[in-house]
Amino acid sequence: MADEELKREVDAYVDEVWEDVVKDIDYLVQVESVEDLEHAEPGKPWGPAPYEALSRALEVAARLGLDAHDCDGYIGYADVPGESQKYLATIAHTDIVPLGTGWTFDPLRVTRKDGYLIGRGVLDDKGPFVLSLYAAHFFARRLAESGKRLPYTLRVLVGNNEETNMADVEWYLNHFPQPEFCFSPDADFPVICGEKGHVNITLTSGDILGPASRIVEFDGGTVTNAIPGVASVTVRTGAGELAPAQGIDVEPAGEGLVKLTAHGKGGHASLPAGTVNAIGMLVEYLLENGVYTAEERPFLQMERLVFATTDGSSLGIAAQDDAFDPLTAIGGTIRTQGARLVQTMDIRYPTSTTADVLLARMSTIAAAHKSTAEASHDMKPFYIAPTSEEIKTLVSTYDEFTGRDDQAFTIGGGTYARHFARAVAFGPHDPHVVDPEWVGPEHGPDEGIEEDTLKRALKIYIVTIARLMRLSY
Repeated sequence: MADEELKREVDAYVDEVWEDVVKDIDYLVQVESVEDLEHAEPGKPWGPAPYEALSRALEVAARLGLDAHDCDGYIGYADVPGESQKYLATIAHTDIVPLGTGWTFDPLRVTRKDGYLIGRGVLDDKGPFVLSLYAAHFFARRLAESGKRLPYTLRVLVGNNEETNMADVEWYLNHFPQPEFCFSPDADFPVICGEKGHVNITLTSGDILGPASRIVEFDGGTVTNAIPGVASVTVRTGAGELAPAQGIDVEPAGEGLVKLTAHGKGGHASLPAGTVNAIGMLVEYLLENGVYTAEERPFLQMERLVFATTDGSSLGIAAQDDAFDPLTAIGGTIRTQGARLVQTMDIRYPTSTTADVLLARMSTIAAAHKSTAEASHDMKPFYIAPTSEEIKTLVSTYDEFTGRDDQAFTIGGGTYARHFARAVAFGPHDPHVVDPEWVGPEHGPDEGIEEDTLKRALKIYIVTIARLMRLSY
């Protein structure tokens, strides 16, 4: 079938099913599917609410004529059988982040307003997941009508643990063969073809805190992968000895104690431009005002190096390559643990370096400052060249539907795609669409997406899958 005829068929199909698409998105949005390990049990490894969302998703898949399977509650999948057991896949997820505060719409229902859908998960990722089901339904219906199978099996993977540890996909890959190619509708168009490596490094001082130390308690940041906008440190000092500074408040904290609170500008670890790290502000204040002992000074000097830059140049770990933006390195959290100070770092690195190289350099710096360095959470970078047939297929289809001439790009964040041998992230968020102020982002209150953007994404997905099926695997 010529592609123009295919696109006319797809246009008619999307118009026909769209109200059902919205209803099924709402059916999933109604479930507050936040990970709940406290109530996990066999068959429900991520908790009862994520399992309810998984069950509803597979129920919709079966209703749409797909061959649906629950994999012990870890993950699910639904197939359109092909001529070959080799398969192409999509993967989206039905779990969500906590609702949070600040909503003006019901977060657990889909609200339609001025051409937008609002509700937790409409963008990340229940809305895109339902699109993947209906894209598969298009081909399942064709199969039922003609009896002619696709060249390869089409599999819709139902993720259920993406927002925390992505342990769902790790379980899947330990039990099932890799797809020949996979795309995840859980990001931006046109195509994310690579993601930086990611390693966390923890810097720990020696036993430097005690009755004679100046620092009593240091507390900054909530998670390693975010730049803290607020941090505080309680220190021993004389009354009136310390004065407020720009962005730093000073208040009494008990006899002989003062609490310093820094107000910076937070942000995601992978995008540090324009942020101001509150921990770094306090480190500078303590050093500039002499608020340290001889034992505390080396750790604070090391901290100064950590916060002096966000590209790693102050630490001697700067790196870049032709595929990725330069390395980013930020300090995420600091805590007092007994007599020690513990600083975590988030480092996103290109292919020109490795986690081992980064740890070796940070260990050298730490040792020179009477501290230690330890690495964890190492995720290797992945990259598929934009010249690959799959990437060209995805980008050209997106450009065809939008009239643009966009190119595949790489990011510092992480998606499901990096867990597979050959996978990418592919929409549905369109960075060219400017949302009104009352529409919130993914993970935020009043999360929303333009309805026409979702409709166009469904068309793009169907045509893209048809074209991927023509490639040789």
